[in-house]
Order: sequence, then C-alpha cells, then structure tokens
Amino acid sequence: MTARANVLVTLAPKMAVVFVGFLIAGMGITVLPIHVSSDLGFGTFVIGLITGSQFCASLMTRLWAGDFADRKGPKKAVILGLSLAAAAGALYLASLITISQPVLSAAILVAGRGVLGAGESLIITGSVAWGLATVGSQHSGKVIAWIGTAMFGALAAGAPIGSALFAVQGFAAIAAATILLPLLMAAMVAPLESVSGRSSPSASRLSVIRAVWLPGLGSAFASLGYGSILAFSSLLFVDRQWADGWLAVTSFATALVASRILLGHLPDRLGGPFTALVFAIVEAIGLVTMGLASQPIVALAGAALVGFGYSLVFPGFGIAVVRAAPSQSRGMAMGLYSACLDVALAFSGPALGLVGDVAGLPTIFVTTGGLVSLSTFVALFIIRRGQACN
Repeated sequence: MTARANVLVTLAPKMAVVFVGFLIAGMGITVLPIHVSSDLGFGTFVIGLITGSQFCASLMTRLWAGDFADRKGPKKAVILGLSLAAAAGALYLASLITISQPVLSAAILVAGRGVLGAGESLIITGSVAWGLATVGSQHSGKVIAWIGTAMFGALAAGAPIGSALFAVQGFAAIAAATILLPLLMAAMVAPLESVSGRSSPSASRLSVIRAVWLPGLGSAFASLGYGSILAFSSLLFVDRQWADGWLAVTSFATALVASRILLGHLPDRLGGPFTALVFAIVEAIGLVTMGLASQPIVALAGAALVGFGYSLVFPGFGIAVVRAAPSQSRGMAMGLYSACLDVALAFSGPALGLVGDVAGLPTIFVTTGGLVSLSTFVALFIIRRGQACN
C-alpha cells in the first residue's frame, strides 16, 4: 500500500466523523433561509444574523476547543461536539413549537445555531488534531485538505437531502435528523482508539497567535466566498425566479471535493501560500461570475469556480500555521486558525445581508469577490517573508 493510501486509511474514521457532523449542516443550510423567510417572514438581515450566529459561537469556542483537544485528547473533543450537535437539533424542534411567535422562534434558532457552531468547532478541531497526531505534520496539507473534503462532501450531499426532507416534512424533518445522526456517530466513535492529551506544558497563547494571525487573515478573506454561497446562493435563485437553488451549494461543494481529491497534494508539494494565491484568484472570479450571471447555468458554473478556488486556499494557509506553531499546541493553533474563518463568517453574514437589502442580492457576490481577492496580497506577503528568511 502506498504512503498516500496509508494516510487516507488512517484518516478515514476522522473523515467519517466530520462527514456526519457537517451533513446535518448541509441539510439545514439551504432550507433554513427559506424557512426563516417564508415561515417566519424575515428578510436577509435576519437570515444573515441566524446563519452568522453559528460562526460567532464557533469563534468563541475554537480556541477552547483546540486546547480541550490538546489536554483531554481529540477523541473526547469529537464526542462532546457530536453531543452538542444533537442538542442543536432539539432547539430546532423547540423553535417550531413557538413558530406562531416569529421573534421567539427566530431567537431559539439563533441559540440552536450557536450550539451547533460550538459542536462543529469541537468536531472539526478535534478531528484535525486527531489526524495530525496519527499521520504526522509532514502530511499536514493532506490532513487539512482531506478532512475538509469530508466536510464539503457532506455539504454537497446534505443540500439535496435537506431539500427533499424539507419538501416532505418541513423543518421538523431537519430537526429530527440533526438529533439522530450525531448520536449514531458518537456511538460508532466510542470504540475507536484514543490519542492521549499533551504531557508537556502548552506553549504560550501569544506564540500561537503569532503563528496564526497572518495566514488566518488570508483565510478569513477567502472564506467570505464560502459564507456567501451558504447564506445567499439559494435566495439568489429565488430572486431570479430560477428553480432548484440548492444546486448552487451542491455545485460549490462538488467542485471543492473533486479538487481536493485530485489536487489535495499540491499545498504539500508546491507550498501552501503559493497554492493559496493561485486558487484565491479562481475563487474571486467565480463569485463575480455568480453576481453577473443572467442564466442559472452560468451561476452554477460560478459556484463551481468558487468551490474549486476555495478548495486549496484554506489548507494552503493552514500549512503555514502548522509549520510555524509549537508542536505541543497544534490543536490550539488549528482552533485559532479556524476561528479566523468564523470571524469572517460571523460578521459577514449580517453585513452582506445589509448589502443585499440595499443593493440587491447579486451585489453580495460581486462585493465578496473583491474582498476574497485581498487574500492574494496576504499570500504574497507570506511568500516574500519566507524568501527573506531563507
């Protein structure tokens, strides 16, 4: 068996955990804006607020989740994360009970999305730390890319599944699946071998922040495209009176998964910052294409370009983090790195929602394309700094 196949086999259980954790996100993300708009009667600002609450909660818990994985072991972090995801499903059900009071129902949805954000923070951070501990930092690009592949594969699969469930039983079906699937996955993870927590003292948080902040800034700019696709692509299709808006998320995620399967080795081979530079340009082009599209097929092609571009930006900048962070605090470093994504998504949801309310939904994607392009300057700075150090 080749070294690449060995790495894939070792990572498979961690990828399965992430797949289930984000399948429930994929099932809900395309129908939640429609539920909030049609059933509760709110506009894009409230939709962005509810969507952003998940990322805000992730932001507040990422550093703790990474430290928890370092101290207690990544398996415990994963199981706790799955348990919180199930609790989010229970809050979804509670929001339906109060649907006759839209403000209260929306507030409960905010809480549910927040709990889900905390759970996903533990799931993704614990799984990446678990993967790095079992295959080694020399494969850090593959760990980040392939575990991310499971995440976006789940989003791709979740979009049509969620739309089908929503069509049959409404948001209640999404809530039930959000409860059951994480609990089943937690039962399957329980027998797996654990990785012990750290035995040496943790590095100072300041040293971790120094390793993370610049690559994290680049990742934050690039992640705005991901956030726009999740929060507003289905509404763009509704606004243009195009059918099957869930296809935009599926096109994005399918292109991302295909790119990571075929090209996931590039950040380890070519260097993370250079890979991030090239693929961020592609992502920005895809976003502008979506904003200017006059036909659904063009918008779907734009969404696929966004997914293809974003596919290797996050692992590209992530390699710079892994190589600069203290080895005993890689979980914390990856948690903080992921928190940069959460900062972008938490605040961009409401902000871009306001842009949509004022200037129209297509403007959201053109604006985001310009913001994503800023990550190329960050990549260039990291490349030049590395050349100066050599």
